[in-house]
Amino acid sequence: MPSHSTPRTKPVKSTKDGLAIKLFVLDTNVLLHDPMSLFRFEEHDIYLPMIVLEELDNHKKGMTEVARNARQTSRTLDQLSANLVGGIHQGLALKQAGHRESTGKLFFQTEALNANTPLNLPNGKADNQILEVVQCLGQLHKDRTVVLVSKDINMRIKAKALGLEAEDYQNDITLEDGDLLYPGSLSLPQNFWSKNAKSVESWQSGSQTFYRLGGPIVSSFHPNQFVYFESGDEPNLYARVTEIQGKFATLKTLKDHSHNKYAVWGITAKNKEQNFALNLLMDPEIDFVTLTGTAGTGKTLLALAAGLTQVLDDRRYTEIIMTRATVSVGEDIGFLPGTEEEKMGPWMGALDDNLEVLGKTDTSAGEWGRAATNELIRSKVKIKSLNFMRGRTFMNKYVIIDEAQNLTPKQIKTLITRAGPGTKVVCMGNLAQIDTPYLTEGSSGLTYAVDKFKGWPHSGHITLARGERSRLADFASEAL
Repeated sequence: MPSHSTPRTKPVKSTKDGLAIKLFVLDTNVLLHDPMSLFRFEEHDIYLPMIVLEELDNHKKGMTEVARNARQTSRTLDQLSANLVGGIHQGLALKQAGHRESTGKLFFQTEALNANTPLNLPNGKADNQILEVVQCLGQLHKDRTVVLVSKDINMRIKAKALGLEAEDYQNDITLEDGDLLYPGSLSLPQNFWSKNAKSVESWQSGSQTFYRLGGPIVSSFHPNQFVYFESGDEPNLYARVTEIQGKFATLKTLKDHSHNKYAVWGITAKNKEQNFALNLLMDPEIDFVTLTGTAGTGKTLLALAAGLTQVLDDRRYTEIIMTRATVSVGEDIGFLPGTEEEKMGPWMGALDDNLEVLGKTDTSAGEWGRAATNELIRSKVKIKSLNFMRGRTFMNKYVIIDEAQNLTPKQIKTLITRAGPGTKVVCMGNLAQIDTPYLTEGSSGLTYAVDKFKGWPHSGHITLARGERSRLADFASEAL
């Protein structure tokens, strides 16, 4: 882009079909967060300051997700410029291979902009240089809306303080409000039995009862969603949606894992949500399970108990693979010695705590028997790092992805697509405890997975509501 006096490279397109075409200036962190963000602005134009290209170059080295995204963005820019017709100052058509062509264009800063840094902010800081570019573009293109797009909250606040328009990158947000997340269960309305007695068909198959019902409520059902009805006047119902055909749905009653008869590795469900979760975890027809809930609701314990039963007792899977995002809550303690599994050890405290509980469930085995059981358990649980997951395929494995709320949608996709034939994947996390920069409840990979899989007949989700650790932990979570 030129100076004020010689606007040779000014993008002249400002309207299309009567709609105003905006000019979005992207911060570096948007490209590092989503390399495909260049193609997410529909008919609007995109502008990249020269300092953004410099920062992309600085981030391209290494094996981190940020470095990979920087390299992917650079390759995309190279492909776009390879199809250049005319001068680069005329803009590049935003065409993505295999997708319909975007009507917007991509512009680069090709000349120095003659303007003082706003409010005399320090010149050496990249953020301030981007703010200067946004201010100059607003002066050059008074007929257009110039908007800064940044994942950096402080950057957006500084821009607004200077009178510039600024927005967060919204395309990666699956849900605007975390309360809208699919809970996996649905409470049926009061007087359900009396209102639907004539339209509900029922039959018995083995120890389970099936129901077929119709009506407007079926439109709110999803495959493998749990429905329940609790009333003092009519029989309680706890069932799962097994099939939806048009205006009719088939429900199947659940195994009662709160009863010792259906205990899983000595663990019984403490509430209805845990019972729902165990029904999903123990079903061989369910390949993908997501569990969300606050600390102490039993996510890890239930997943491990179900995994051990199906690995050691049922021989359905050969071993348990457990991984998690290594994001520190406090200060990093530096490099860790040892093998991959030894390096992951300090991050797997929750695994050790739960294995200790599960190792004590067999009270009749004696001390020697329990010690042998613990050794057997640990031989069947493998700890893997996310850094070495690319290119792997897990066959007949029970894969647990812990702390999944700290993963991006791209990382979640990388992990789930590792699943080979006969593998079950369990993703779990607490969306209120996100420690990864630029991730929110709405853009977390866990939220993304829950939303995208809710209509698939071989997946299930449940939100665990009640903490079951101790009365102290329950009171602390409410009072503090």
